[in-house]
This record gives sequence, C-alpha cells and structure tokens, in this order.
Amino acid sequence: MKLPRRRQFLHLAAGAAALAAASRFAWAQTYPSRPVRIIVPFPPGQAADIFTRLLAERLTEIWKQQVIVDNKGGGGGIPGTETGKLAAPDGYTLLVATSGTFGVNPSLYPDLPYRPLVDFKPITNIIVAPLVIVAHPTFPANTVAELIEMAKKEPGKLSYASAGPGTAQHLSMELLKLRAKIDIEHIPYKGSGPAMADLLGGHVKLMMDSTASALNAISDGRIKALAVTTARHAPPPLEKIPTIAETVPGYASAGWSGLAAPRQVPDEIVNKINADVTRLLRDPAIVRMIEDRASVPDPATPAGFTAFIEKDMTTWAEVVKATGTKPG
Repeated sequence: MKLPRRRQFLHLAAGAAALAAASRFAWAQTYPSRPVRIIVPFPPGQAADIFTRLLAERLTEIWKQQVIVDNKGGGGGIPGTETGKLAAPDGYTLLVATSGTFGVNPSLYPDLPYRPLVDFKPITNIIVAPLVIVAHPTFPANTVAELIEMAKKEPGKLSYASAGPGTAQHLSMELLKLRAKIDIEHIPYKGSGPAMADLLGGHVKLMMDSTASALNAISDGRIKALAVTTARHAPPPLEKIPTIAETVPGYASAGWSGLAAPRQVPDEIVNKINADVTRLLRDPAIVRMIEDRASVPDPATPAGFTAFIEKDMTTWAEVVKATGTKPG
C-alpha cells in the first residue's frame, strides 16, 4: 500500500536521523583515529600547561594516538583561545579553558573575539588550585599582615608581578587590594614563566602565581610563600601555608583549568573525551601527581562544567566592575 506523501517524508526523515545518529556513534567509537592537538593559550611552565602535559601523556597511552600540546601564549590567552574557536569541529583540536580565558576575559574585554559558552562546548574541568602570594627571599614581609602594613605605609611604592592583565593571578591580587584597601603597582608579564624568572632573579620582589608553577621554587627555598588564595588550606605539600582569609576575612579565589571544544563538535565525541578524562582524573596515581602540585582534580560532566563556568564568569564580572580593572 502506498503511503501518503507526508508520511513518506516523515519516514524518510526519521530514517535519515537514525542513520546520522548511528554514524555519529560509530565515529565516537573509533575516536581518535589520528593525533589530537590540545591548544594551551599560555606559554609553557604555568599551571594550565603543566596539567595539560600530564593529561596528554596519559591520553596518548590510552588512545594509542599522539596527543600534542600546542602552546599559543600572549594576549591574555585571547589569540590561543580564538585559534581553538576557529579549529575544525571534529574533536581533533581541543582547547584548555581557564579561569582567566573563560571566567575573567568576558567581562574584561568588551570586544572579545569569542564567547565561552556560545563558541565552545565545555567538556570537563581538570583541576582547581589555589593561587599563592610568593616573594623573593629578600622581601621584608613574611605574612599577608606584614605585606598590608608595608603597603599602607608606602602606598603605590610596592609592586607585584603576574602572568598578565586580566589573568586569575592579576585579579586575585586586585581583589586583595580591594578588600585590604591597599595600593600595590601591577607589573604584567606575558605568562607566569617569565614573571617567575624575574622573581627568582630578584628583578621583582612579589608575585601572585599558581601553586603548580611556584611549587618547586617554594619547596627548595628560592622563593617564600606568604599565603594561598582559597578559603581552605592547600593540599600537601603546601598545607602549612596560611590563607589570605585568615588575615582578610571573606577573601577567596582559585584558579582552574579544563577542556573545551569548538561548538559544532558532536556530543558523542565530547562525551567520550569526558569519560576518558574523568577516568584518568580518578586514577589514584594521577590524583597523587596533581595533589603533589598542591592542586585538586575536579572532573565534571559537560553540563556541570558549563554551570561552573557560568558561576565563575559572574564572580569575576563583579570583581572587574568593583576594581575598575582594564586590560593591558
């Protein structure tokens, strides 16, 4: 019996949809079949790079395909993030999203060439980490209280380095300045690595940095840690470092790094990457390596990571507005 034309169309459409779904599922099952690139929108040596390389090494093992870390630093992470936005939406180019690029930049740059939750699909968070105020051993202050006292005695004469304008390191220190009512000059660098090099050389005396990139220099005494930014103490080996909130009640800030993909990447691919990364982040050996860098693994579903980013964007929008922070 011949079907009416409308029913014929509906049958054909349903068949096409089922075929497309089956094709996407098969694609996800064979993913990846060639090398995968992860763009880190910052120079080598800072937290986003450190944890991405750790993850890439293990993903290479389980995927049996090379996972390549591609550093595209500078510009507050904007050029590298835009490169991720423009990548082919096939799952073979991923982007490291951070508290700076996805949390801060939307409120800091009115002409930002990407929209985190429009141009990208969040995959999963990787880590959450306290930031830490560190100083050259010759810096007179050893605590946040002493730092605040120095800054109030000589407003505007102290300075601090950060990974760049609008980064979590920069705004976390600006938040401290706001809450403590102090004036310290900001010296922006193009990434945490160059700033740390100048701190170690004594060219700058104070810096806000991630615990991951500052840990080795703290541990061997080349720099000293004044306080961490989270409300709770950092995990070992930095658990004895006080929090800023112990001196400035209510202060809290943290850095994070996660994975995102261009918006049109199929959900099946996103879900597979999420499952594989989540499994790695629950591996006791990986957890130990992350905690050894004073950070905490923080896997999430794509929906959970999306909600996390939305909340972070709201928090930093308030800080940017209150401090009047402008991009460099």
